[in-house]
Amino acid sequence: MTIFGNKIRAADERKACSTQKKFIRKFGDDRSAEYRLGLVDNEVLTPAFSCRTIVSGAADADFAARLPEKPVIIGNIRMGFGHYRISMAMASAAKSMGCTPLWFDLNSFPETTATKIISYQNAMYSTASRLSQKSRLFNRLVWEPLNSEGFRKLSYNAGDQKSTELMTPLFAAIPKDTPFIATHVWPAQAAVHAGMTHVVNAVPDNWPMALHLSEGALHTVQTRSSYWGYRTLHGFDGEQVLSPMPAADIVYTGHYIDHELVSNIGRDCALRVKRAEEGSPMRFLLTIGGAGAQGDFFASIIESLLPAVRQGRACIYVNCGDYANVWNLLQKKIPVLRGGGEGVSVKTHFDDWDEECAFAQRAAGGSDPSAGSGIHAFCNKGIFGAVYITNLLMRAADVLVTKPSELAFYPVPKLFIRRIGGHEMWGAVHSAELGDGTLECSSPEYAASVARLLLDDPSLIRTMCGCIVDADKGGVYSGAYRAVELALSGRER
Repeated sequence: MTIFGNKIRAADERKACSTQKKFIRKFGDDRSAEYRLGLVDNEVLTPAFSCRTIVSGAADADFAARLPEKPVIIGNIRMGFGHYRISMAMASAAKSMGCTPLWFDLNSFPETTATKIISYQNAMYSTASRLSQKSRLFNRLVWEPLNSEGFRKLSYNAGDQKSTELMTPLFAAIPKDTPFIATHVWPAQAAVHAGMTHVVNAVPDNWPMALHLSEGALHTVQTRSSYWGYRTLHGFDGEQVLSPMPAADIVYTGHYIDHELVSNIGRDCALRVKRAEEGSPMRFLLTIGGAGAQGDFFASIIESLLPAVRQGRACIYVNCGDYANVWNLLQKKIPVLRGGGEGVSVKTHFDDWDEECAFAQRAAGGSDPSAGSGIHAFCNKGIFGAVYITNLLMRAADVLVTKPSELAFYPVPKLFIRRIGGHEMWGAVHSAELGDGTLECSSPEYAASVARLLLDDPSLIRTMCGCIVDADKGGVYSGAYRAVELALSGRER
């Protein structure tokens, strides 16, 4: 077994094969099964991007006949929110380019071996993410090393390659030359194993790891430093110098960002600068990720901002994702959130997607003064609304408060809180060097001090917005468009 010409050690190959056999014993092997695929509308994705969702259970096997004109399949899994967020950016870009995006989540077919494997590993990942925020010892000894160095090894990729051979049955009905963008490596690997010819592997983050390799696909990366890390496979086998990835297999594209955000960068940044210079309430958007971790950290930040909210100097949007328990935790820690009072207006926007979209539109357009004051909480039982409301609110926000995950690449001023996993730190480093975000704040006290600094010095928002506008002129935020172009052209690019 080789990966880009680098031979995998016999012991590592045996371990990879053993893992595949373990999954077969645990979840079965459905590679001889036939899955008849169909297309359905989605409450969030269809109105936003004309995107349809691929499902199983169609009456006949002719999926090709159901494909729309100029389809682009977005292959993904739910593991946290980041991979879904990249998928939405790709769907948005595809729509803007006259294509019809098709959502293909390998973790949404409960009858398949693929979903059983992904769900099993996702559950472990989410549990470990939450534990890492509660136990400094676990974080230091296990989680940080695994996310920064463990996933970096070629041996880890070898195991994934064997596991994703079990995920191919769902691809049998799809025409092999259909443009396919994978926003997680497992759909990319499965697509290649299944013989797909136009596969783009949209690599996330800013820390090169063998975890994200899918030989046979075209790899896209968001930063120049990632390009060099992947091109040379730097550190993927300790100090061993490896054969490089061929130039034809990797492209620097820039950040994967939604068309709606990119096309409004100038306008939205101008409004942020205007609010800062006029002394309007500064809008902080706090977004809690798909693992549901860091609730305590966010509670501390909200509490530190309450005096500014009372004074009319700050407004808080908090997206709890699909974790109602996080909102319950915040209310328990901050009694004022239970019903307002004490000079603070608290409004909840829960599970009413039309109302949430209307609110975000009013907030971005400045037509509703109440949308820029007090505290507004959002929570959606559905994963699509839970992820996408952050994107809608981003246009209206002055500061995005987030861990340095995939949101580190978005064109909005950012205040970074403590990371979850060592790989995320490099997103904050990239953003700070680009000028559109702060350094990573390792403690709530430090994050609170940075928030106060932003409130007291409007020139900081003006500088960040200037950096965003300049980066946009250089194509930094155009990665999603480029990924779609590459998928459409395929290996003949």
